[in-house]
Amino acid sequence: MNVTAVKSDSANIVVTAKIEKSDIENEINKIAKRLAKTQKIDGFRKGKVPVSIIKRMYKDSLVQEAESGLVGKVVDIAIKDADVNPQDVIGEPHFKKYEKQEDGSIDIELTISLKPTIEKKDYKELAPKYEEPVVEDSEVEERLKKLLEANTPYKKVKEDRPLREGDQALFDFVGKIDGEEFEGGKAENYELVVGSKQFIPGFEEQMVGMKAGETKDIKVTFPENYQAKDLAGKEATFTVTLHSFKSKDEPKLDEEMIKRLLPGEEDANEEKVREYIKKQIKNEKLMDLYHKKLKPEFIETLVKNYEFDLPKNIVEQEIDAQLNQKAQTMTKEELEEYRKDPEKLKELRESLREDAINSVKATFLIDALAKEENITVNDNEVTQTIYYEALMSGQDPEQVIKYYKENNLLPAIKMGMIEDKLFLKILELDK
Repeated sequence: MNVTAVKSDSANIVVTAKIEKSDIENEINKIAKRLAKTQKIDGFRKGKVPVSIIKRMYKDSLVQEAESGLVGKVVDIAIKDADVNPQDVIGEPHFKKYEKQEDGSIDIELTISLKPTIEKKDYKELAPKYEEPVVEDSEVEERLKKLLEANTPYKKVKEDRPLREGDQALFDFVGKIDGEEFEGGKAENYELVVGSKQFIPGFEEQMVGMKAGETKDIKVTFPENYQAKDLAGKEATFTVTLHSFKSKDEPKLDEEMIKRLLPGEEDANEEKVREYIKKQIKNEKLMDLYHKKLKPEFIETLVKNYEFDLPKNIVEQEIDAQLNQKAQTMTKEELEEYRKDPEKLKELRESLREDAINSVKATFLIDALAKEENITVNDNEVTQTIYYEALMSGQDPEQVIKYYKENNLLPAIKMGMIEDKLFLKILELDK
């Protein structure tokens, strides 16, 4: 077996090898002898099965295992000859050639990729400069008004008056189309803030003016683009029975409200509420600036200012990933066109190369800088983040976590969290 290993650059070893027919036969014999000691075959005692029987019974699988094992040996020899640390090898070898010859030998050409060597630089000097956002008093007052409205509780209406917009109504309803009830058109003790526009247009408006205990027929027409296609565009009559309703007092920043807005805060007062709101708005503006401008600018600058060799197999994998993403947006006709035209598919792959290179480069840079800054994210942090975000979006956290695990998406989430921790620290936005 002849093996030649040459480092084409600091991140790639180009390997050419010839596996002789005799190498394959010797490997097959070794595997067959090993199997002969363990296989149970009728007519033979365990450990006494002739090697020739094993070779005849498992011919194809023996050849496959032998070739696979020899390729592994080629890689091991190449790594040793190139004098590199096996721990620096990343990913699987990228095969450029694997040809079986008429004489039974195999010609191989492959690339082994290594972790890139990244020269240290003062990366903090590359961080984009920014001005801290200003929070106007009017913004604080507007946010305070919304918080007061959201945190002012509903109270039972004591006066004898009809239902108004903004009241929280408790009612039953039964919906019918052409005199027949339909699925999802019925509920009891349903709570609704009148004017919140949760129901079909016209429904809530017709509830205004009803009194507690009153029953009323409300006629509405489902929108043409309604999600339930069997109801779209149809006229329905809802029989509504209003049981009771509540209203809110005029929102005010009193002592009780201050405690509600700043729970557990000692010496909480009106000034501290406004300070808290101002800080909250400022942080929101900073995060918006970070995600929309600072982060993409910083990544672009890092990629431009760092030059290092990239592992080719990782680049090819990234191109494949981007190609698969693009394929998901294509029509059947487009996919068929690329399937029939290999040259066109090749052109498409090459058009993705630059983006793939930048993406891989950014990933290795972030990993290196995270190590430099001692940035880590453990699995528990990843799970907690997914759990919280699922709760906030009204999803089942357990199901979301299960989906991420089954689709191997947790590493990408973890990488994203490390990236944000790193950049927020460098940009001094983590305070």
